[in-house]
Amino acid sequence: MDDGFKVLNVLIVDDHTILRQGLRAILESHDGFRVAGEAENGREAVRKATELKPDIVLMDIAMPVLNGLEATRQIKKLLPETKVLALTMYYDEEYVFQILKAGASGYLVKETAAGELMQAMRSVYSGTPFFSPVISRKIMESYLREDSDKSAPAEAVKLTSREKEVLQLIAEGYTNNEIAGLMGISVKTVETHRAHIMSKLDLHDVAGLIKYAIKKGIVVLDAGR
Repeated sequence: MDDGFKVLNVLIVDDHTILRQGLRAILESHDGFRVAGEAENGREAVRKATELKPDIVLMDIAMPVLNGLEATRQIKKLLPETKVLALTMYYDEEYVFQILKAGASGYLVKETAAGELMQAMRSVYSGTPFFSPVISRKIMESYLREDSDKSAPAEAVKLTSREKEVLQLIAEGYTNNEIAGLMGISVKTVETHRAHIMSKLDLHDVAGLIKYAIKKGIVVLDAGR
């Protein structure tokens, strides 16, 4: 390596194997980056981040079991020094703001060129946010609309992080027993979370929970599947 930069350890998180392999090949072909590990869903990402303590997590949004939004929240809570850079196919500004609020330092779309990806990782590691140009435009447009939106009422319903995890798994079709196994909690605790979620949202069937989860980005529909 001839640029004097610190070698950055990177955790790649994406549920598509071919995409992870492609990102690994790109990173390994550039000096200054080392692939510390890979994860195919958000829950595995949290576990591996805790074990590997990477400098940067390249985080997809649409993933089963635990999505990238919630995985980012958990990683930043456990490892505040680790930088999270979203790398996703979604242009929706709602996802942009949700993952930034969760603690991500930047947002790239998957059409990003390799050179821009390297620049983005160096940028966020140094403490400077980085966005794909199209995302920067969306942020600016949202800022310009801000004054007209100030009178909109704030959403009253607040689910806890744990409740969001349970809701995602319910919406993905897991049973209470399966959720208990995945989360390492008792079936009774899952049932309690489920009851609290339904009560808070005033929803009384799984169909309603699924619609809510999709609308709020707790479950992200992956057009690539």
